[in-house]
Amino acid sequence: MNAAKNTFSIKSIFLDFKEITKAGLAISVLFSSIAGYLLGVNEEHPFKWSVLVILAIGGYCMVGASNAFNQVIEKDIDSLMDRTKNRPVPSGRMSPVTALIVASLLTIIGIALLYTINAKSAMFAAISIFLYTSVYTPLKTVTSLSVFVGAFPGAIPFMLGWVAATGEFGIEAGTLFLIQFFWQFPHFWSIGWFLYDDYAKAGIFMLPTGNKDRKTALQVILYTIWLIIASLLPVLGYTGQLFISPIAAVLVFLLGLWMLFYAVRLYQLRTSKAARTLMLVSVSYISLLQIVFIVDKFLR
Repeated sequence: MNAAKNTFSIKSIFLDFKEITKAGLAISVLFSSIAGYLLGVNEEHPFKWSVLVILAIGGYCMVGASNAFNQVIEKDIDSLMDRTKNRPVPSGRMSPVTALIVASLLTIIGIALLYTINAKSAMFAAISIFLYTSVYTPLKTVTSLSVFVGAFPGAIPFMLGWVAATGEFGIEAGTLFLIQFFWQFPHFWSIGWFLYDDYAKAGIFMLPTGNKDRKTALQVILYTIWLIIASLLPVLGYTGQLFISPIAAVLVFLLGLWMLFYAVRLYQLRTSKAARTLMLVSVSYISLLQIVFIVDKFLR
């Protein structure tokens, strides 16, 4: 009985840790950092497994810390929404103090690990955590501009990988940042659309107009177009060592048209189902784009 209880307890702690760090989201964000690292390595900055492992662990800690801090700050708000009320803190399975300790330890460990790669990586990680927890999170119940603010820390991971590989922040890292920055808007507005009623219970309105209307859907289309343009910049030869071939550019453009189709679909239908579909497509889009960039680099 005691062995079974201990096993259950360890399993519960592990599951709560996964939930408070939002493991699924953290891993998907981590993929962006790894993609950026692979794009950044070259003869001058060769690939190192040790750096990749440290980037992976440090990056997970960075995202996990942001999510944990977020859940401490929003514990009362989370208790009002169906999708968040069973999280560890609002459900009472984990105390706010424990969650705060977990978040603080993850911050220290994450920044310290990334500092062993280079100081710039640690600095951008610290900026990301600060913006997410101290600016984006409090703004969520104040203004829909919180999505704009949140797009900054959300766009750092792709860029962070390049900085980890090269130790430099230039046009290349800036371009990777720009791609993921514009991607944030159609992605999070689609989430804000199909979860509109749940967010409304907590007084959170993520949509730019505050409503599920044509103006919001039009902005989704416009930012998707900006995303496509930003994604194609590397083929023009003006983004330093970050370059994609014409063939890769065609694939990236087709991916962009795929996402734009569902953005237009949302404008036409303005339904929660259309918004959910766009969200799923956006997740696939950013991962496939990064894979195209990586494969193109190593096949050229």
